[in-house]
Amino acid sequence: MKWQGREGSSNVRTSSGGGKLMGGGIGGIIIAGILWLVFGVNPMTALQTGQVVAGGGTSSSTEPAGDDDRDTRFVKVVLKDTEKVWHQVFNEGGQTYQEPSLILFSGQVNSACGGATSATGPFYCPGDQTVYLDTSFFAEMSQNFGITGDQQGSGDAENRGKAGDFAQAYVISHEVGHHVQTLLGISQQVAEASRQVTRAQANQLSVLQELQADCFAGVWANRNETLVDGGFIEAGDVDEAINAAGQIGDDRLAEASGRAVTPDSFTHGTSQQRIQWFTRGLESGNVQACDTFSGAL
Repeated sequence: MKWQGREGSSNVRTSSGGGKLMGGGIGGIIIAGILWLVFGVNPMTALQTGQVVAGGGTSSSTEPAGDDDRDTRFVKVVLKDTEKVWHQVFNEGGQTYQEPSLILFSGQVNSACGGATSATGPFYCPGDQTVYLDTSFFAEMSQNFGITGDQQGSGDAENRGKAGDFAQAYVISHEVGHHVQTLLGISQQVAEASRQVTRAQANQLSVLQELQADCFAGVWANRNETLVDGGFIEAGDVDEAINAAGQIGDDRLAEASGRAVTPDSFTHGTSQQRIQWFTRGLESGNVQACDTFSGAL
């Protein structure tokens, strides 16, 4: 992925630490298995089940992120890419895109959705419209997916030994996809509908919401190619994202942890579904192609 030397977002901040975690924390509801570190859990679903105590906002002190390391620079560029794409998409629909914040934290952090630790993985909190990303994320991606910069064909010393850039960008753009859902009112509709149905039906709504965020990540990748001179996708990049999507399907996670595969308990979708919807967004570049609900709400 060609990201070096490109413009970064001014909406990335770093947290100095969250102190005591609020309530039980999001980490308490995460299914065992290291791959949950990639996507974590949808905070909206956690709020519905009462397992996260919502606060009035972040209590951690934050400051603008500097450009003193590779990972911070990379995050800034990816977030800026999402801003460009979604400003364009919203403008086409006669709307104004409101940019989310992204907070880089280490160890633990407090959000408007409650407390989170490194075990939570990247997540989006609709309460403060912020994406949260632990600084150990890149190392976890490299360890769990076995993708390095060298496998991308990049000879840049800055990338060697790092997880595949595009797989990382896909994860971040998925979380931004949840922000888009919040701005469009989709997250609120899902939350309301989930309160009126059974747990199994609420889980299915969560699956549809997650798959749509995967599709939005595909739209980001498609649209971003036209916004960056010469394109930013390199050979092998799409395979990285598809590999990532396939490895965090609910069925794959259940099998990996030795649990029974029970579709009624799924909250993110199967590996096949996640690949299918990311690919649909990537091939179409059209948010209209991302209607995973089709009358479900």
